[in-house]
Amino acid sequence: MPLVLADRRPADGRTLPVHVTTLGSGALVRAAGVRAHRLRAPAARLLHPSGLTVASPELTFAGLGTWDLLDLVALGDYFCRVWRVGYGRPDPGKTSYSTVERLRSAVELGRRVGATRLRQAIELIREDSWSARESALRCRIVWAGLPEPELNVDVYGDDGQFLACVDLAYPARKVAIEYQGIRHAQRYAADVERIEALRVAGWTVIEVTSVLFAHPEDLILRIRRALGRSPGISSGRS
Repeated sequence: MPLVLADRRPADGRTLPVHVTTLGSGALVRAAGVRAHRLRAPAARLLHPSGLTVASPELTFAGLGTWDLLDLVALGDYFCRVWRVGYGRPDPGKTSYSTVERLRSAVELGRRVGATRLRQAIELIREDSWSARESALRCRIVWAGLPEPELNVDVYGDDGQFLACVDLAYPARKVAIEYQGIRHAQRYAADVERIEALRVAGWTVIEVTSVLFAHPEDLILRIRRALGRSPGISSGRS
């Protein structure tokens, strides 16, 4: 039984390379433009939505060892996100697509292309990242030698009033890092008021735009300076 997987990266910008995996010992698919693979069950879970056989999150992740490390971390974060209860959090209690341990088991069940990169990515996966940019931003911060920030932290004022859910934060230092993506333009006024409320409450807010994200040295320098303004947490290398 063939299982069709399409690589996300077009070879010519228009068409998707097609990978066809044969489950078990059947004949491999041979056709122009198709890469044939074999999966010997039970290598990982398979799902059957609407009568179709598709790869589980674990099998999908384990088969993408040629991806960049940051892309793998972002995908793992997405699969393993825990939908926690909190002020304004969407879909609290929703079942996660996978877990870190299930991804790790899938990688170790057989020979994997890019196995070393997959294992590296698994160690970097966290359960409370809400976007690929947050995942990449967190990794860049840690790789620069800074302490790992907490993710999507609910911040309350001294009076107990909810102020904001911060993308990345060092709560003990009242330093917040907010990634301003495409949706920022759609909710600009609300973001301005939310960030102003944080600053009034004594927080330093670093707003990360696509321009700043493209200049990691400047980004890391801003975070170091913010962390260095008060005692409590080492800001890493100087």
